[in-house]
Amino acid sequence: MADVAEKAGVSRALVSIVFRNQPGASEETRQRVLRVADEIGYRPDSAARLLARGRSRTLGVMFTVRQTFQTDLIEGIYPEAERLGYDVLLSATALGRSEEKAVEALLGHRCEALILLGPDAEPAYLDELGQRVATVSVSRRVPRARVDFVHSAEGKGVRQAMDHLVELGHRRIVHIDGGRGPGSADRRRSYRAAMRRHGLEAHARVVAGEHTEQAGIEAGRLLVAERDRGLPLPTAVLAGNDRCAMGLLMALTRAGVEVPRDMSVVGYDDSHLSHLMPIGLTTVRQDAVLMAEHAVRFAVERLEKPELEPREAVLDPKLVVRGTSGPAPQG
Repeated sequence: MADVAEKAGVSRALVSIVFRNQPGASEETRQRVLRVADEIGYRPDSAARLLARGRSRTLGVMFTVRQTFQTDLIEGIYPEAERLGYDVLLSATALGRSEEKAVEALLGHRCEALILLGPDAEPAYLDELGQRVATVSVSRRVPRARVDFVHSAEGKGVRQAMDHLVELGHRRIVHIDGGRGPGSADRRRSYRAAMRRHGLEAHARVVAGEHTEQAGIEAGRLLVAERDRGLPLPTAVLAGNDRCAMGLLMALTRAGVEVPRDMSVVGYDDSHLSHLMPIGLTTVRQDAVLMAEHAVRFAVERLEKPELEPREAVLDPKLVVRGTSGPAPQG
């Protein structure tokens, strides 16, 4: 024990001299301190050194628990942040934990900039936050807020999905809404516009939902119950996102509805889960890595030039056709 105490004492007394490269110790002493530091597992505290200079070089990322596309975004954020010399700190929103609490936790840990994944906060709050700290919003655009934005061209993605279904002969195409989820309002508007453009406005129908599997399950149960009352099933459904599409597929399978023979299903996001299903999900791909890279670069550039006006990166989505879409059933 005395030996350990002596080593710890030596470390506390001299380690700052060694690791700050300050003069005042002989080479023999320096080597002894380095050897002791290695034995007790000492590592220089880079975060403390940065904070002493008024910098943390840490980007705070707010995300929502269980949103699979946001985990794909996070995987893209880490390497780009590291490439630019920044660390990443995560803070999640969840049931009982608000976005404001998640954000304040990041600020409390001295994050220099914030990347908000699919924020649902009021525009006034986002604007105020952008005045306080460099902030990037991913998947949600808020006009007139002092925040940078990164999102996909939702309208283009929905048009691609709808054109694909119409080309397959579908007419009764239903959209399961994403509620207040990121991109939902644009997807809903684009669905209605596509139905009008194809002369199918009379068949347009939006079912209330959310970006969750449960919302897809409930929408599927509703459609099946209508079928059991003698109403025709839609021949195709455009779900608000991939999670919703997966819930819908579960409900249809349990009810004996075969996809895509009886009904085609299209998701949105192309999250990693869409590849893991027994039958691959046709979906609109958002490039998570490219969106993440833009978000990190926007945050870092604003730290270097706070006077920059708010910027916006709009990335093109791409329809990925897999096994859940096929020709409309006859009759």
